[in-house]
Amino acid sequence: MPHPPRPEQLLAALLESAEEAILSFALDGTVQTWSRGAERMYGYTAEEMIGQPLARLSPVYEVPALEALLHSADHQEFPQWETTERLHKNGAKLCVGLKRMPLRNDEGEIAGILESGRMTGRIVGGTPEETQLRLLMEQLPVILWTTDQNLRITSNWGSGLRMQRAQLGDLAGKTIFEYMKSADQRATPIVQHYEALHGKSSHFEYERENRVLDIQLEPLRSAAGEIVGCIGVGQDITDRKRSEEQIRYQATHDALTGLANYREFIDTLERELHRAERSHDSFTILMLDLNDLKKINDRLGHLAGNRALKRLAETMNEQCRSTDLAARYGGDEFAVVLIDSDQGMAEQVARRIENSLQKDQEGPMLSVSIGIGVYPDDGRTAQELLEAADQRLYKRKKESRSQGVTAS
Repeated sequence: MPHPPRPEQLLAALLESAEEAILSFALDGTVQTWSRGAERMYGYTAEEMIGQPLARLSPVYEVPALEALLHSADHQEFPQWETTERLHKNGAKLCVGLKRMPLRNDEGEIAGILESGRMTGRIVGGTPEETQLRLLMEQLPVILWTTDQNLRITSNWGSGLRMQRAQLGDLAGKTIFEYMKSADQRATPIVQHYEALHGKSSHFEYERENRVLDIQLEPLRSAAGEIVGCIGVGQDITDRKRSEEQIRYQATHDALTGLANYREFIDTLERELHRAERSHDSFTILMLDLNDLKKINDRLGHLAGNRALKRLAETMNEQCRSTDLAARYGGDEFAVVLIDSDQGMAEQVARRIENSLQKDQEGPMLSVSIGIGVYPDDGRTAQELLEAADQRLYKRKKESRSQGVTAS
C-alpha cells in the first residue's frame, strides 16, 4: 500500500490551494507561514512576508489592537473572530473578516496563531477623510514609526524616509538595535525608546549618516491605556542646522581673516574668567599689533594690506593650540586667549609667532608688537587684563621705535 502523505505535505498542499488567506504567526507577531491565498489577497509573496511582522499589514491606527491581541495570546486567550482593516501591498485598504485558532506547543501552551482571512468587501480606499489621512501620513516631511515592547519596528511612514534611503514599510520587522547597528542600550536613541516603554516622553536631536534629526518619542498606548510600545516622529533638520551654524559663524568671525571677531573674543574671555575663578587656574591673553600696515597700504595698495592681515591670521592659527582662541580685535589689532597657560607659555607662543613671520618668504616682510596679560596677576576682570596687555604692547612698540627699528 502507498504511504499516506506526511502532515507537512498536507499543510503545504493546503497553503497552496486554499482560497482563503491562511497564515500563521508567533506571539511576537512574526509571520511563520503564508499561503497562496494570502499572496492573492495582500499582494505579498511568501518570501516577502515570512519572518516579517504581521503589523506590516496593519494601518498605523490598528497597530495598538494588534499589540493587544498578541498580549492576550501570550496570556493564553484571544478573540477568535474579528473584522478589521488590513493593507494591500499597494497601500489600498482591505476590509477583512478573520478567524483565528491557537497553535500549541508540546506543553499545551499557545505558541502561535493560525489565521484565515476573507475579504468582506472590495478593496476600498475608505472614507474621503481616511484616504486623506493616509495620504497625509505618507507625504508628511517627517519619519513616523511605531515599535512593540521588544523595540521591534511595527510600522513606518512619512516622506522623510527617502532621506534615510528607505521606503514605506521597509523598516518594519527590524529591531531598533538592528536598525541602529548597535546593541548598546545606553546609546541614543535606544535609551530614549526604553524610557518611552516606561512612560517617559523625550525630545532630542540625533545625527545619523551626516543627517540631523529632531526626534520626539512617546509611549504607544492601547485603547485601555496600557503601554504596548513606542511611537516616534523625526524631522530632518540638517539644512536648518547648517544654516544656523553658518549664521552663527558669520556673526562670530571676521570675514577677511576667518579669525574670531571682537564680540566672540570678549565672550570667550568672559567665559574663561568665570572658569578660572571657579578652578583657581591661570590663563593668559596676547594683544598683537601688525606693524606698519598703513605703509603697506600706501606703498602697495589695500589688497596687499588685506593679504598682510590674512598672513598674520594664518600664522596665529598655526602657532596656537586648537583649544586657544585667536581673534581679530579690530583694524590692525589681534588678540589670543590662551587657555590653561602661564606667562612662560604666553611668551613662548609670542616668540613662535614672531619667528614664523621673520621666516616667511612672502613679501612684504611682516612684524608684530605683542603684549601679554596674565590672570590673576594682572587683574581679575576683562578690562584689567586687556589694559595690562595693551600697555605692554605699546611699551614694546615705543622701545622699538626709539631704537630706530620696526617693532617685532
